[in-house]
Amino acid sequence: MKHNLIIVDDHKMFLEGLLSILDAKKEYNIVLTARDGKHIIKYLEINPTENIDLIITDISMPEVDGISLNKKIKEKNKKIKTLVMSMHEDPTMIDRLIEDDVDGYLHKNTEKKEFLNAVETILNGEKYFSKEIKNIYIQNKFTKQKSEDVKLTQREIDVITLIAQEYTTTEIAEKLFLSKHTIESYRKNLIAKLNVRNLAGLTKYALKMKYIKP
Repeated sequence: MKHNLIIVDDHKMFLEGLLSILDAKKEYNIVLTARDGKHIIKYLEINPTENIDLIITDISMPEVDGISLNKKIKEKNKKIKTLVMSMHEDPTMIDRLIEDDVDGYLHKNTEKKEFLNAVETILNGEKYFSKEIKNIYIQNKFTKQKSEDVKLTQREIDVITLIAQEYTTTEIAEKLFLSKHTIESYRKNLIAKLNVRNLAGLTKYALKMKYIKP
């Protein structure tokens, strides 16, 4: 039994490399190659009854990126499997893809053997994520869970809110009737408590917790 595959990537050499690997396998039939997600969406709309088993896609592409493409594919036909291959290791991107039911995610540096194993695994109805991607996803979930479990005092909320609104240490001290040294201590403690790296991390946390509006 042959499986029908589509490959979409705007890097010609990488696309041709995947095509060469898959063409050498008699069980795979490459129906289409494309350099942007828009082309794939149009193709699926024009050919709604065509049996496509797997679409392999990059993330960064013109017009329609891989994240949007994966979502569109799953909305149109959940039977079509999707495998993302990208240089990106952004946990937010990985989160979004998993939420949108992506079937697999590999780093573009993946060796041929693992790539073929991923394709076979996905076509057999299972998910496949490379070890690196799993580690990033798990670490991100752990960090998010940890930050969500943290309880801030009202004074800490006051400080982080004013930091996020770009008030200086002196201005925050004046507003809260505290010393500059005390505000600095709050800032350092909040960075440690929330497991963020800097003031930008505190601002992101304040936005996420809706202490301030974006």
